[in-house]
Amino acid sequence: MLNKSKLRFGIIGTNTITDKIIEAGRLDPRFEISAVYSRTQERALAFAGKYQIPHTFTSLEEMAESQLIDAAYIASPNSLHAPQSILFMNRGKHVLCEKPLASNAREVKAMIAAARRNNVTLMEAMKPTLTPNFKILMQATKETGKIRRYFAAYCQYSSRYDALKEGNAPNAFKPELSNGATMDIGIYCIYPMVVLFGKPEKIHATGIKLHTGVDGQASVIFEYKDMDAVVLYSKIADSYLPTEIQGENGTIISDRINIINNVKLRHKNGDEVQISKNQLDEYYYEIAEFIDLVSSGKPESAINSHKNSLITIEIIDEIRKQLGIVYPSDCRLM
Repeated sequence: MLNKSKLRFGIIGTNTITDKIIEAGRLDPRFEISAVYSRTQERALAFAGKYQIPHTFTSLEEMAESQLIDAAYIASPNSLHAPQSILFMNRGKHVLCEKPLASNAREVKAMIAAARRNNVTLMEAMKPTLTPNFKILMQATKETGKIRRYFAAYCQYSSRYDALKEGNAPNAFKPELSNGATMDIGIYCIYPMVVLFGKPEKIHATGIKLHTGVDGQASVIFEYKDMDAVVLYSKIADSYLPTEIQGENGTIISDRINIINNVKLRHKNGDEVQISKNQLDEYYYEIAEFIDLVSSGKPESAINSHKNSLITIEIIDEIRKQLGIVYPSDCRLM
């Protein structure tokens, strides 16, 4: 349990997601960045100067051993999530790890075991499911009658795809980093589905495998008892379709699944009610949730739970299997 007024974070990963986390985290007075890691001192010092971070490290082992931090925020490439998280948890540090939590279910199980063994908090940084509007959406499912379908689409043409077509190999499309459409953006469609409906009974996936060995897009049908779910995602094309949860008495409509700003409940008689509300920066809620967990001595979130993270990565493993996507980390011993 945290006895101090602030939770001191060590930052691993100096990218745009980290920028957003820092900006949102500073809305919570309990959030403090004590240190940053980078492979080069020059880059570490530049990032530290940008955000007035007092300590820098070029060794992950030294940062994990340090008494300067209480927790690690990990935003490194997907393939590094598991070994880095386990390193910090084995040194008694709490871990907030970017999505996807790891490359595969075997790694996620190892991470969960490390969290339990070391009595620390581990949470996947899946932001939409922790927002007030997602909780409103969850509550609204009680008003739709029997739910028959979940539909979500997240298709966003990657700014790095043009480079791939020109013959380059940007990190976003490298299997050795455990990247690709399912891991990078499909998870935004899948994780909320798991939170709402649990594990599906059957999975049917089709998609496009790029020449680098990762998926560029996929369409997946999930079979549940008395309902189905359909998700579409792509890094090589755009879509502007809303999310729908279709029930016998009404339909919940959300503008997007990755950033939930506008949620409506449309009743069977045609009446439509706006049920969403204005929110703070979405990243704020995952930071606040994580600090709440550490402060109260809880090992996991009730929403972004270890179980939900494991089910989600098991689903992703099956989708990758059906699409023929294999990562080097699939053969790595933990």
